[in-house]
This record gives sequence, C-alpha cells and structure tokens, in this order.
Amino acid sequence: MSGDLLLWLLALGALLALAVQLLRFLRADGDLTLLWAEWQGRRPEWELTDMVVWVTGASSGIGEELAYQLSKLGVSLVLSARRENELERVKRRCLENGNLKGKDILVLPFDLADISSHEVATKAVLQEFGKIDILVNNGGRSQRSLCVESSMDIYKEMIELNYLGTVSLTKCVLPHMIERKQGKIVTVNSFMGILAAPLSTGYCASKHALRAVHSDVDQSHKMATGRCVRLMLICMANDLKEVWIADQPFLSLAYLWQYMPTWAMWLTNKLGKKRIENFKKGLDADSSYFKIWKTKHD
Repeated sequence: MSGDLLLWLLALGALLALAVQLLRFLRADGDLTLLWAEWQGRRPEWELTDMVVWVTGASSGIGEELAYQLSKLGVSLVLSARRENELERVKRRCLENGNLKGKDILVLPFDLADISSHEVATKAVLQEFGKIDILVNNGGRSQRSLCVESSMDIYKEMIELNYLGTVSLTKCVLPHMIERKQGKIVTVNSFMGILAAPLSTGYCASKHALRAVHSDVDQSHKMATGRCVRLMLICMANDLKEVWIADQPFLSLAYLWQYMPTWAMWLTNKLGKKRIENFKKGLDADSSYFKIWKTKHD
C-alpha cells in the first residue's frame, strides 16, 4: 500500500469518525462529559443508597420526579416546598412506588424566600436523620414578562428566591458537611444562567447569579422530566462539577454562548423576536425553537 493511499484512508477514517460524533451530538440531551458518565461511569443505584437527600422544590416538576426516582434507590428523603398538601401527595406516591417506609421520608414545608426559616429547617433535618448527605437546591420560580412591563418587585423577588434563598440554605447546611468532611451540594440552574433571552430578564439575572456560587401553555416539546432527573442522578453518582442537560437546539445554543458569544447574541436577537411574538399570542415562548429544529432533523 502506497504512502499516499494510506494517508487518504486515514483522512477518510478521521472524517467518518467526526461525522459520527457530530450526528451523536445532534441527538444529545446532555454535555459530553455527562453522557460519557452515563455510559461508563458509576451507577446511582450503587452510589446513592442509604444517603439522606434533601430536595427543595419537591412539590412539582423536576423536584417531584427526583423524589420518585430517589425513593427507588433506598435513600432517606426530605421533601421541601411551600405547599404542604402537595408534599404529602408526593410522599404518598413515593411510599406506593418506591422502597421506602414512612419513617424514611420527612415532609418539611418552608418558604425558600424566608431566610429566617432556613436554620430551623436544617436543624429539623439533622434531628430527624442525624446527617445530610446531599442537598438538592431545586426550589425557584420562573418569569414571563417584557422588561419594560416588569416592576422592580419582580426582579427583587427573582433574586431573593432563586439566588439569595439558595445561598442562604446552602450556608446553613455547609457547616454540617464540613464537620463530617463529606457531602454534596447540587444546585439546579437553568440554561438562562448561561445564555440570555427576552421575556426573562429578571429570571436570567437570578440564574446568572446562581451559576456564580405553573404554566397554562403547551410544554410538551420540552425534555421529559424523567430523563432530566436520571441524568441528574448520574451527575450526583459521578461527582460531576457542572453538567448541561437539555435537548437540541438548546444544548447547541449553550455551547455557542460559551465559546462564540457574539454569534450567539446575533442568533438570540433573531430568535428572540419570535419568542416575544409567541408570548403575546399566548403560546409557549420557546416552542418555535423546537419546531424549527424538529422539522429539520425528523
């Protein structure tokens, strides 16, 4: 075999490998480190058993689904949110579908924005279970309103709840973990903490700050909560410091904002106009992104 032919075959092989990886990325729903950990890393079923896990925002959405999946792993659960009746509902379902008994789940309602309640809540968890292995900071609130129409009270609420509330609760739990020389803090952020978008200026600001330390519209195009939570558990089991969990095209937008912010801003401005139009029509603000992507790749 001649040298030229060998070089040609090597180049072709490299191009094919690159094409395969590109196709995999286009179908990805998490960053490459996270997906590698899902494939070759430690299993949550092995690593999280017998731990005490405190989940805020556990009455709905990601927090609720996280409680259900954790209940099947043999952990002790602390469920927190403002609505005690919803937390009790989540607890009942955990007991029905999981491997836990009533004594393994503590319902602990409190308002994350009420910083004065955090120390009392932390002491209640330690009194009940004697330790906190994982704190999942999942509580928070979103925003859908134009900047010019949003009062300063909205911005204040976003910062106090999404950022300061999370920091305060973390500071209450940290001394215990430092004393034990072990523990994990998991903070559920948003892609709005990486990029920026119209209609969510206050929310984006609170999530950008967080990264440094019920809707009536159709949400069916967004990632399945079960898949999102499974990837979160893999993150916990493998001690990953930061992961990105999102379907395309949002995952690509995150990479673009991280490495090519000028192009990302140009694209966001283009797509942002459609986002505002959807909002004014009463549609989900992000549905147009997904529909365009799905049309191109189905």
